[in-house]
Amino acid sequence: MMTDKTPKHVAIIMDGNGRWAQQRNKKRTFGHKAGVEKTREIVEVCAEKGVQSLTLFAFSSENWARPEEEVSYLMELFLLALKREIKMLNKNNAQLKFIGNVAGFSNKLQKGIMDAQQQTSNNDGLQLNIAANYGGRWDIVNAANQAQQHLEKGVVLTEELLSAHLSTNDLPELDLLIRTGGEKRISNFLIWQAAYAELYFSDKLWPDFGSGELDKAFSEYSQRQRRYGKTGEQITCDTE
Repeated sequence: MMTDKTPKHVAIIMDGNGRWAQQRNKKRTFGHKAGVEKTREIVEVCAEKGVQSLTLFAFSSENWARPEEEVSYLMELFLLALKREIKMLNKNNAQLKFIGNVAGFSNKLQKGIMDAQQQTSNNDGLQLNIAANYGGRWDIVNAANQAQQHLEKGVVLTEELLSAHLSTNDLPELDLLIRTGGEKRISNFLIWQAAYAELYFSDKLWPDFGSGELDKAFSEYSQRQRRYGKTGEQITCDTE
């Protein structure tokens, strides 16, 4: 159940699948499979907590540089997950949306994405956004190119105009960005949207990041004071 301390929009960089597998003397692909199972758990927990929007960094535009075997496996895993998870998404009243340059995927995968989005389009609970072949810089450049038609008519480029053309234009402002795996950077993920988001870094590898770890992130978020350029005293007065 959502409270006034529950973030409306949560984003997660799901890092650590490969290292998790290597620690167990398994192939990195084994970790990606475990990561999908963990994703299902976190989606269900977020739906239960009343999170409005959950954006997951599944595949960055830079991930194409990984070993060909791993990339091929990820593409197959995407297809399999799309088919398997529809029932879970509908059960949790979650609507699926993909953000990123999906045109870069195979025709088969693009069709799977379109079908999955269509099958959950009537759900009005949690909005699950999968960032695939996504990069924050790509998002900004793509938005600027779309806004160009307005500029040619003499309209001045503003933050609001650019935001209206980002892939997240229909989502709430980003409240909390979580990264697992111990790294402390956002790796070209939602770089415009994260301007005032709270950042939370966990040393847990993604397959080990369970509901308890999510509770820790939400608990820390609830204790932070979000000032948006104001002083702490101003925020305190505004909430009294």
